[in-house]
This record gives sequence, C-alpha cells and structure tokens, in this order.
Amino acid sequence: MWQRIQTVFLAIVIVALLASLVLPIWTIEVNGEKNVLTAFYYLKGTVYTYNPYSLTAIIAIASATLALIEITKYKNRLTQMKIGALNSLFLVGVVGSALYFTTQLAKAFPGVQGQYGLGLWIPFVAVICNLMANRFIRKDERLVRDSDRLR
Repeated sequence: MWQRIQTVFLAIVIVALLASLVLPIWTIEVNGEKNVLTAFYYLKGTVYTYNPYSLTAIIAIASATLALIEITKYKNRLTQMKIGALNSLFLVGVVGSALYFTTQLAKAFPGVQGQYGLGLWIPFVAVICNLMANRFIRKDERLVRDSDRLR
C-alpha cells in the first residue's frame, strides 16, 4: 500500500488539510486590534465567531477523511477513482469557502490591507496532490487492464 506513489500524495493531502486547520487564513490589524480568520473561527479582538466560518473546517475534515478512506481502498482502484473525484469537489469547497470568507472580511475593512496566511495557500497544495494521486490511480488501472488483455 505505501509503496504506491498515490498513497504518498494522499498522505500529503491529509497532512496539508490538517495543517490548514490550525494555521491562520487571513490576519489584519486595525487600530491596535488584531483580527484573525482561521478555518474554525473569526477572532475580532477578544470575540470569537464560529458560525459560518467553521464551515471551512468541516469541509476540510471531511476531505481529509475521504483521503484516508481512499488510501484504505487500495485493492479497488475504481472505488479509489470515485472517491478521488468526490474529494476533488470537497477540496474545491475548502478553497472556495476560505476565499469567500476572506473576501467578505476584506470588504469590511476598506483601505486596510490584510495579510494572507498559510492556511489559505496550503489547501492548494492538497488540491494538486489529490489531482496527482488521481492521475496515478488511473495509470495503475490502465496498466492492470493492459496486462489482463495480454493474457
């Protein structure tokens, strides 16, 4: 199982998504008050707001779980391909929700430039690794079908 390159890519997807849960997505300091957006909450001064910002964390956890399930289904490549396609949709949801919440908060502070954190960029790494894993799973399936045809 671990000798296959797609398993390594899927493990990177899981690690990247778990890292994006704890790293800040966006930070801004206005009038000495620090505002931080993470996957779980939005911190404005000392007030935590969880809803709707925790949607990003929920989708990221679901995507990491799908990647783990995809790793365990190494004996059935067709199921792996289906789960990989579904996981791609979840990863787009993670990136999309993070970008949406970031742009909405940036509109609330006109004229002040915020800083994007690693929590926004790491899910892009997960998207690329998931695409590479899906590519190698399809390549393995083609190889197996070609060897069956030669018998």
